[in-house]
Amino acid sequence: MSQVNPFRGTRYVLSAHELRQLPADTGYEVAIAGRSNAGKSSALNALTGHKSLARTSKTPGRTQQIVIFEVDGERRIADLPGYGYAKVSKALREHWQDIMQVYFEQRQSLRGVVLVMDIRHPMKPFDTQMLTWCEATGLPCHVLLTKADKLKRGPAQSALLQVQRQLPPRASAQVFSATRPEGLDTLIARLCAWYELTPGK
Repeated sequence: MSQVNPFRGTRYVLSAHELRQLPADTGYEVAIAGRSNAGKSSALNALTGHKSLARTSKTPGRTQQIVIFEVDGERRIADLPGYGYAKVSKALREHWQDIMQVYFEQRQSLRGVVLVMDIRHPMKPFDTQMLTWCEATGLPCHVLLTKADKLKRGPAQSALLQVQRQLPPRASAQVFSATRPEGLDTLIARLCAWYELTPGK
């Protein structure tokens, strides 16, 4: 790491099944979203320097609530439910789709979305839906192409370029690996801009 990580003090606050259970809609909130098994929990753990802050599981789809982590008194990370391979009921899927749409449209403190994709399987229907929601509500979206350690550098860069060609104007993308780690400084810099934080402060 070439810079101090301001997210190392991040702590778990609560899990919400309904939007009314979320913390007061003030300050700065950044959401992290991704299909089940895309590496979302591992990315969160790498960002915060905690091995088990976000649960990782061999069983995808464990996050079925909005999980709130506090960076400091004014700044939060919202870990959104992950679906894809998740074996959840149709009713629960529809419940979360409705809640996510309202969350994106009405959450005033939301400053941006980190969209996690497995670099080997990017731009699935869930991913394009999230990008559409972000673009419709004017939210910047930063795509994190995780598990880059599973590919050699050439194919990883090729995958990045292909994704970048498909992104809407407000979206950006980067290569990331939680195990190396790779791309952590880039992610921290992006989040610091959204949170209006100075890295190292």
